[in-house]
Amino acid sequence: MTRLVRCFIFALLALAAPLASAQSLPVQVDVQGSVATVVIGPSTAPLADMTLTFDSPHGLTPANLGISAQSVSLSDPQLLARLPGSLASLDSAFPLLVTVEPPAGGLSFDRTVKVEIHTHALAYTYGSSYRLFKAPLGGAFRDITTEVAQGSVRARGTTGGFSQFLILADVRRTGDVVDEKLERLRTRIATLPASEAAPLEAQRATAAQAVADARYDDALAALDALAARVDARADTAIPDTWLAGGGGNNTAGELLAGVATAKFSIAYLRNLGH
Repeated sequence: MTRLVRCFIFALLALAAPLASAQSLPVQVDVQGSVATVVIGPSTAPLADMTLTFDSPHGLTPANLGISAQSVSLSDPQLLARLPGSLASLDSAFPLLVTVEPPAGGLSFDRTVKVEIHTHALAYTYGSSYRLFKAPLGGAFRDITTEVAQGSVRARGTTGGFSQFLILADVRRTGDVVDEKLERLRTRIATLPASEAAPLEAQRATAAQAVADARYDDALAALDALAARVDARADTAIPDTWLAGGGGNNTAGELLAGVATAKFSIAYLRNLGH
């Protein structure tokens, strides 16, 4: 199905419910091993597909994922208030919100989940500004992108938890985005006991200084070292389990995801200079 047809379907959905902030879309979920695939939209004319690849899942079934999808209004004030300002916006060709909210007592996983949303409704270009964003239910969306690939657009990210996902066109200064991601890492590291936090913060600070000096490869190397330490200390000294319904602590997964998306933005800044 062509990109034009997909855009037309989204437009029809918006017209069908002009007073509503969202219009539900059908989803079909399949699980094979540690990978869940989701087809979004009518089976004869899907609008997108989503892939969730788990490091170490337990109880992974379609029902235990709790996935739903909606086409949303670009002018919904509640949704707009959750975005990081006017420079990160929904594309009218793809106003899709996917919610992954597993019911309590079913799913758990260790460390991270790799997320991909793929659609032909958006056109890929080199240096694309499309990014994958994630938010808790009702909370602020933040960039978790680790790659944007063609075909037409495949937005990929890594997460240590759920719930809601959007693809946004983000034209903020990449340097500002990098600073925000490194600061988020600092905040997450600070939740650990001092003995664990100190070496991780030293590596994070080394990366931040390298970015400030435009030594981007050094920054990436420092983040690789940070991730390697988290990986080695996960499960023993750093909690690494997410549980549906709460009660888990996946600090390791969130740190690894934070490093992955910071590296994406640093590499983007190095390669494109903005």
